[in-house]
Amino acid sequence: MYKNRFRGFTLIELLVVIAIIGILSAVVLASLSTARSKGNDAAVKSDLSSIQTQAEIWYGNNGNRYASVAAAGADGLGCTLAGTLFQLDTTIRNAVAAANAANGSGVVTCYGDAAGTVYAISAQLTAPGAGYFCVDSTGNATSTTAAIVTTAC
Repeated sequence: MYKNRFRGFTLIELLVVIAIIGILSAVVLASLSTARSKGNDAAVKSDLSSIQTQAEIWYGNNGNRYASVAAAGADGLGCTLAGTLFQLDTTIRNAVAAANAANGSGVVTCYGDAAGTVYAISAQLTAPGAGYFCVDSTGNATSTTAAIVTTAC
């Protein structure tokens, strides 16, 4: 009499499948967040390394001097101070902006001396516990625990 009996999933089976999908999606989303942070950190490091290379090109083309920060009145400056290496060179200016965008926090610190002989730049990294990445005129490219406060990493 009931030859064409409809068979389907029970409510329990459907709930179990939905729970498994939810757990898997939570794991994937957590992994993507970590991968995104590491990717942003790699971009920041690449941008700062580009700045270091371009600064040496500037140094060679401009009488073995980085652009002076004498306009600041003292050693130390921000990345946006007009008349400095960080603003006069288009490639460096764009790399500083890209590092700001990549780290999401806008914490990029630039220092130079009034004579135009040394500089350092650090940027905050986004991965948990990663700290900062710093490059300077002596060729250092290293991770640090805090932003720079001098012209050396």
